[in-house]
Amino acid sequence: MSLPPGFLDELRSRVSLAAVAGRKLTWDARKSNPAKGDYWAPCPFHQEKTPSFHLDDRKGFYYCFGCHAKGDALTFVRETENVSFMEAVEILAREAGMTMPARDPKAQEKADLRSQLVEVMEQAAQFYRLHLNMAEGARARAYLQDRALQDEMIARFEIGFAPDSRTALFQHLTGKGIAPDLVVQAGLAIKPDDASPPYDRFRGRIMFPIRDSRGRCIAFGGRALDPNARAKYLNSPETPLFDKGRSLFNFVPAREAAGKTGRLIVAEGYMDVIALSQAGFNDVVAPLGTAITADQLRLMWRIAPEPIIALDGDKAGLNAAMRLIDVALPLLAPNQTLRFCLLPEGLDPDDLLRAHGPGAMQKLLDAARPLVDLLWQRETTGKIFDSPERRAALDASLKSALGRINDPIVRNHYAAALREKRRALFAPSGNRRGRPGQGSAQGRSGRLAKQARSWLDAPTESTRSSLLANASGQQETEDRLRESVILALCLTYPELIADFETALEKLQFHGRDHDRLRDALLHHAQAPGDSAALREKISGELGPEVVENLLSLRHVRITPTIRKQVDRETARLALAEELAKLEAYRGSALEILEAMQDMAGMVDEGLTWRLQQAAEAREKASRSSLPEGGAEAEDRELLSQYLQNLIDNQVWVKKKH
Repeated sequence: MSLPPGFLDELRSRVSLAAVAGRKLTWDARKSNPAKGDYWAPCPFHQEKTPSFHLDDRKGFYYCFGCHAKGDALTFVRETENVSFMEAVEILAREAGMTMPARDPKAQEKADLRSQLVEVMEQAAQFYRLHLNMAEGARARAYLQDRALQDEMIARFEIGFAPDSRTALFQHLTGKGIAPDLVVQAGLAIKPDDASPPYDRFRGRIMFPIRDSRGRCIAFGGRALDPNARAKYLNSPETPLFDKGRSLFNFVPAREAAGKTGRLIVAEGYMDVIALSQAGFNDVVAPLGTAITADQLRLMWRIAPEPIIALDGDKAGLNAAMRLIDVALPLLAPNQTLRFCLLPEGLDPDDLLRAHGPGAMQKLLDAARPLVDLLWQRETTGKIFDSPERRAALDASLKSALGRINDPIVRNHYAAALREKRRALFAPSGNRRGRPGQGSAQGRSGRLAKQARSWLDAPTESTRSSLLANASGQQETEDRLRESVILALCLTYPELIADFETALEKLQFHGRDHDRLRDALLHHAQAPGDSAALREKISGELGPEVVENLLSLRHVRITPTIRKQVDRETARLALAEELAKLEAYRGSALEILEAMQDMAGMVDEGLTWRLQQAAEAREKASRSSLPEGGAEAEDRELLSQYLQNLIDNQVWVKKKH
């Protein structure tokens, strides 16, 4: 349904985000300042011990510095209650005492139908549970006993039995006054084309209720007891309630368990989920008889940032993992990926648990492999790269996979990881033969390619003991140094933090130490006080070594605006400069990396131009701190204008109204 103009704005103005979130959170009394509408708490969207979830009640906006979840009151209700946008609007409207606009009659009819179908499904679930314990369910009970299922698990998962009768359920439901068409629309009965009476879809099967994110029964899965049945497992069809590509078995219990473990296991089927739960692995879900879809991945990521895909160790399981890679690549993001746990060949989770116990399963989960490893395995297993053409084919295949990753930061790191694997494959002794573009360009193109490689190569032996070798590479080290200057400037000039609050909140730091320092700066700088007072507060919270280590870095000590106190505007310009440099460095490195991926042979003019532009951007950004007058005053003015343009066109500085 559509909402009248201004309805959502009025709703947001009437509802306190702190009150809405406060029902789910326990505010950190030490960090929160309710008088200013400033609240901190452990994040409800990922497992953590320290409060990194920040809520600004005056702005009506929240942000987690750990998992980067963000939004307003409507977003919070949608994510924590697992409801649709309109359902979230209705929930908040009731709290605010606002009358919802009249529904579209057709939309109201659909909502009423869904409510009726939910009631039909719940009555069917009761019917199946009842018949499991009757005489006709003896064979089903024997099967469950053979699978070593405890009575507690049978009750927890509401397992039932569909009698081997053509119309037992249909007659039961219609006998209770339910319209025959509703039974058919719920997917519980099939209506023949010849106008004969409907008959039960599930017959002679062990039944597993499937519930949605709100705990409502929306479908069933049925396991055949007859070995000659056409389908071992049969799921409900698509209905107004059920979309199997958007649903997961055991979603709600797994979400609750994952809130404690910070982990999500994805098994193949119903019995795998139940067996794992019985062994103590309650944070487990399963897709519903089909390959995992993008919508199911999004559901998983609402529970945990790195779901572990636990697949049977046979060819079919491995093929399923490889297919899932292509579904996941476009959706990858920081703190949003997959890991893979491939079981020993011939064993599913139930077999493994019965043969070797929960400890063996835990070891396999702990050793789950990252997605990039499976991607590399898929592209290289069973292939021989003994010719330039075959190596070029590998490069093209890897480039195609990288091109499907939409997030530039993730794509950058994937390219670096794959480059290292490629280097190890073609040069295990440490030499550099076989690298893309090596020695392939002449003249200026060759110089540019060489310069690009010098920015991206790993450290040499002579620098392994230096600071550069302690980071994951030259780019990361340079980023960390520049991040250190940004943090030191904020520590030295706390009055600037409010101007750059948005930029600092969104900045992705290398390492937890910088993240923690940024969080502390944003929190404590909201209270009035000078730089010395701010340092004392942060030292008390994070330890004195954090501030001391930051300010002792040579790169920080030689920064003019830190070495010598300057006026506010000069300091503000210096901080904007450092942010601009960091942006330019990261952007140019990404462009160079993508250009390097294009170099499989000759470097054409377009590629040369890309490298040249990236090199020029990096050269401009690599200027030292702002000149201090004299003959360089013109450069200072030009740089000031350049930075101001960046500030005006980016989201770094919080807009002033």
